Amino acid sequence: MNHTTLDETDLKLLRLLQEDARLTTKQLAAKVNLSTTPVFERLKRLEREGYIQKYVAILDAEKLNLGFEVFCSVKLKQMSRDVALAFVDMIKNIPQVTECYNISGEFDYLLKIHAPDMKYYNEFIINVLGTVDSIGSIQSSFVMNEIKHGYGLNL
Repeated sequence: MNHTTLDETDLKLLRLLQEDARLTTKQLAAKVNLSTTPVFERLKRLEREGYIQKYVAILDAEKLNLGFEVFCSVKLKQMSRDVALAFVDMIKNIPQVTECYNISGEFDYLLKIHAPDMKYYNEFIINVLGTVDSIGSIQSSFVMNEIKHGYGLNL
């Protein structure tokens, strides 16, 4: 199914869920002017077809002492399929890395890392990323102030 087959009601449901995933089927139905049964069926279809991947709670990193955010650019020594697959598998198992993107340009990957402080991050670089033989270079950019952080898509 492609995006063009979503009707305005589907898009409205997706927008509403992006704002508050805890809305009940009854509440959603009232907001889209349908009864609960068709809304329930639409939600199940959107989940089944992968438009809705999962429902999550957004946590406050500062309150959890993980508010030190770093974007870490990684360049591999060489780029080959096996090296890239091994790197990706390894990154998926590092809990401090909350996001990882394969990017174009000077670096190969961009990692987002949450840590309690600079000392922790320094130890992470030395004891975790520093042990990965395939990494050629790392460049860290520290978040000084978050200006905008959206979780939803512009539908």
